[in-house]
Amino acid sequence: MSETPVKQQNTAAFYGQAVASFAVALAATALGILNLDTDMWVRAFLGIAVLYLVTSAFTLAKVVRDRQEAGQIVSRVDQARLEKLLAEHDPFQKL
Repeated sequence: MSETPVKQQNTAAFYGQAVASFAVALAATALGILNLDTDMWVRAFLGIAVLYLVTSAFTLAKVVRDRQEAGQIVSRVDQARLEKLLAEHDPFQKL
């Protein structure tokens, strides 16, 4: 029989660390942009660029995750087909 793979889940500490790290990085970048010695339009441009970068990073992470999950589903379907063929095959049957 096939073994059902254990669903991988992150711990609460890992999730918290990831959220805290993201918040600190975004706050530090925002603080750095606000404290620049330059015109307001340059700071606004950099702020928009950071927001675009963040949304692009989230989109990329989702696409990578979706591709990985799709690959796992296809792999499981192929494994189920193989197991069905093996279960139906009788090596002692006359050809």
